[in-house]
This record gives sequence, C-alpha cells and structure tokens, in this order.
Amino acid sequence: GKMSKLLTDKFYSAMKKLEPRYPSKVALLLPALHAAQDELGWLSGEVMDEVAGFIGIHPAQVREVASFYTMYNLKPVGKHHLKICTNVACLLRGAEKIVEVCENKLGIKCGETTKDMKFTLAEEECLGACGTAPVMMLNNDYHESLSPVKIEKLLDELR
Repeated sequence: GKMSKLLTDKFYSAMKKLEPRYPSKVALLLPALHAAQDELGWLSGEVMDEVAGFIGIHPAQVREVASFYTMYNLKPVGKHHLKICTNVACLLRGAEKIVEVCENKLGIKCGETTKDMKFTLAEEECLGACGTAPVMMLNNDYHESLSPVKIEKLLDELR
C-alpha cells in the first residue's frame, strides 16, 4: 500500500503552485524543506524521505542539504525557538551575555530544548543585522539591540 503521508495537501498544493516558477523539480528542494518545516516544526527522517520522493532525488541528498543549512531543524524544537547570533559584531556587543542569560533562565544549553518543549536555544552564524547587534531570532521575528534586561523580560512574557 501507499506510505502514509506526513505532509498535508496544503504542502502539496503549495508545491504545485511553485513548480512552474522553478527550472527543475530539484530547484524546489529548499522551498519544499521550508514548507515542510513550517507545517511540522522540524524535519524528521520520514519527512525528508517524503520530500525526496516528491522531488525524485535520493533521501541522502535531502539530508545533506538540510543539515548544511542552520535554518532547518533536524530535531524537534520548542514552541519558542531562540536563535542568538554569535557572530563577531554581536559578540563585541555582548551576545555571549545574552546566551548566558537564556541558558541560566531556561536551564538548557545552546542546541537544547526544554523538557516541556516550550523553548529551544540555538546559536546562529549571522543574522545579517549587525548594525543593531546583539540580535536574536525568535521563530520568524527579529529582536534587535538586545540587553540582558530585555531578554529576561521577553522570556518572562513567553513563559
């Protein structure tokens, strides 16, 4: 019988709409992974296999691409995904302190998720907002010019 699908019709109809805009189905890989992650929160092996099947490439290729980009979650992430930029500009402006505050407050280290699945903490290479460092992305929103006080307040609100 057919494998049960993890991705919904919404995913597949979105791909149908996108397909004509791309030179080949393989070119759809990144948008497909994004759409899958939006739908499910993270990319499990099964989901990557399904994307591979849809695009018609080997699952290993999908995994390779997905693990290359930090924006794809290869393990479950919390409801609030905190990605703190620790690149030079942000480091110079105290990003380490921000990471520290988050780790202490949430009781997890970078790369971990709280037991209640509410928070995931990650370091991000560069979020391209160096002028307003230190910067963090919370899910899809930017939080700029962070300070320990600001981040404490934000975490309290999200709790």
